[in-house]
Amino acid sequence: MTDTAHLTRRSAVAAASALAAASALRQTAQAADAMTVLITGSNRGIGLEFAKQYAAKGWNVIATTRSPDKAEELKKVASANKNVVIEQLDVADNGSVDALAAKYKGKPIDVLLNNAGISGDFMNPKPQAFGTLDHNQRDDFMHTNALGPLKVTEAFYENVKLGKGKKIVALTSLAGSFGTKFGGGIPGGYWYKISKATLNAAMVNVSMDAIKDGIIVTLLSPGQVRVEKIANAKIPGMIEPLESISGMIKVIDGLKPEDAGKLLRYSGEPQPL
Repeated sequence: MTDTAHLTRRSAVAAASALAAASALRQTAQAADAMTVLITGSNRGIGLEFAKQYAAKGWNVIATTRSPDKAEELKKVASANKNVVIEQLDVADNGSVDALAAKYKGKPIDVLLNNAGISGDFMNPKPQAFGTLDHNQRDDFMHTNALGPLKVTEAFYENVKLGKGKKIVALTSLAGSFGTKFGGGIPGGYWYKISKATLNAAMVNVSMDAIKDGIIVTLLSPGQVRVEKIANAKIPGMIEPLESISGMIKVIDGLKPEDAGKLLRYSGEPQPL
């Protein structure tokens, strides 16, 4: 091989290396510039679909779950998307919340999405029916659906202040709305309804404290979503996760200061608290 050929080959290798390095730098810069969302309860249902859709949008996704080792579907999402990281978080455990907040101290979060929640056993309504209330379930509902999201919001508030998005969203339900007579006046569901009504009160209160920092705190109702535990149920008006979550992401993207403290449906339609 001639000296000229050697030089040509070395130049080609150098050029290829430079291009690879530039590409890596661009990817690193893009990852750094990408918006970040933290989602609670990401292992299934609505939270899992949020993780999928935000990942597809190119966001950095902090997908949290109580048991990462058991979150098989979420692990598949993380495996297919380098912008998804799975973290352990039990919203009902103050120590768990504090530990994750300490790990992410100083990291900007653009959207904090309080999704984790429990609804109870649809096939056994007695524990949430008046006259047969199981008071041993009360604390689980309150800590998971209301007090936990409040704790998470307080713990990651400074992260949201550092972010560009400055949005905190909590998923609630019309079952906790006084204005709709708690889910259209259908009886039962005491612990679920009471906990969601408490969540609504908490987040409306936070919205008043947060507005001075330019942070919009809003409640979203996802509709009756066909998630795993009610996949085969015949409930009028049920919608697929894709429709509900894509709608809510659109609503979140378009939130304005005047939406602080409001309850909005996945379609963007205002709902009574």
